[in-house]
Amino acid sequence: MLNAHQQQILRLLIASHGMSRTAIAENMKLSKAAISPLVKEMLNAGLLEESLAESSGQGRPSVLLKMRADSAYFLGASLLGEYVVLVLIDMHGLVLASTHMPLDPDPQQLSATLAAAIPDLIAQKGISADQLIGLGVTLSGFVDENQAICVQSALLGWKHVPLADMLKQQTGLDVSLENDAKALAVSEKIFGVAKKARNFTLISHGDGIGSAHFFQGQLHRGAHGGAGEIAHCTIEPGGRPCRCGKRGCLDTLASLTAIRESMRDKALESQTIAELEALAVKGNSAAIAILHQAGHALGLSIANIIQMNDPELIVIAHQPDAFDGLLKTVVMQSIDSHVLPSIMGKTPISSIVISEQSWARAAASVAAYRFIIQLPD
Repeated sequence: MLNAHQQQILRLLIASHGMSRTAIAENMKLSKAAISPLVKEMLNAGLLEESLAESSGQGRPSVLLKMRADSAYFLGASLLGEYVVLVLIDMHGLVLASTHMPLDPDPQQLSATLAAAIPDLIAQKGISADQLIGLGVTLSGFVDENQAICVQSALLGWKHVPLADMLKQQTGLDVSLENDAKALAVSEKIFGVAKKARNFTLISHGDGIGSAHFFQGQLHRGAHGGAGEIAHCTIEPGGRPCRCGKRGCLDTLASLTAIRESMRDKALESQTIAELEALAVKGNSAAIAILHQAGHALGLSIANIIQMNDPELIVIAHQPDAFDGLLKTVVMQSIDSHVLPSIMGKTPISSIVISEQSWARAAASVAAYRFIIQLPD
């Protein structure tokens, strides 16, 4: 088991492309002599590797410490579509192997099916079961603060399902459940665009809308695991009915589902967001109005987050070809219009494209995050 200082070393290395012992000691406000035995133990355990920094031409290049890609392996399962997607990743977040299977909503059967798929998946890369550290599972819904119970998932029809325990019994692995947006934020924090940000928000824009926040380098889950439920913030009081039972939620205005419903209501001859954007370029007033409504609502919600949290970075994760053109332009304009002039334009907005495999990789990242940042007792 790593001690607190060694966990801190891992955090520093994950947020960098390699650090020298001297830089680590300075960051941790410890002497290099105090750092050396900690690092030696981690090198001997196969967690770290050494490499030479690029020479500046002045003296000897420094020795950098990095996480070894093969120091640990993690599994991730996504329960967000018609199929379960299961992936294997290494300590650098690289997807090494993947498979999929039909999604059976019965938790016991799902657990058994997932467990049965693991041996063949890891055998593809010659990895033994004892090299696996954990399994992460991402789903649409509420997960309890211990990441063990699915409190509720409308998509799966679940209430208070102790899926982590079920899977642990079947696989013998440490299992962590997570909401989809939070899992994606974790993935971007340890492996992606938010590596160096201590305070950032991720917005996932798809058939539904989600968000997740990192504060001071830690995922903010809230008192009951429900922090970041942006989809059901009221944007238009008395607006469209929402599946949550309220009206005028962000989901009813800006999600891809809502946009498609508006397209049908206006009898537009378009099936995709890209086709809707093409109609807007041609000057179709209905297409322009739909994109303006969705973009304004999403931008307003993001502006409120910026106003309240003042993050270093906003990451918008979106479907391929579904966040371009007028929609993106209106979102950006709406953000600028609804924050105080003194902070307008000061929060970088980054966007990433997500695929079906992204969610499974995010699930595996949750298991990696638990290992790296929140090692179990």
